[in-house]
Amino acid sequence: MDNRIAVIAMIVEDLDAADELNRILHEYGSYVIGRMGIPYRERSISLISVAVDAPNEVISAMTGKLGALNGVSVKTAYSKS
Repeated sequence: MDNRIAVIAMIVEDLDAADELNRILHEYGSYVIGRMGIPYRERSISLISVAVDAPNEVISAMTGKLGALNGVSVKTAYSKS
């Protein structure tokens, strides 16, 4: 199973989702290369990007769980190889 590099971008509009979001990211922590979070207090949202190195199936499972959270929008960009 070949790994791919991907960047997962999230917009968190419901800050109550943060605990569950962090739990999911911790669950997949062995695949995480790095993470950047930007709280945008003026709009009461957070912008989060997570770089991962994982098999396609793992990335899909993680983004599926993240995208199922209320108030969280998720998009993923994959490397070509």
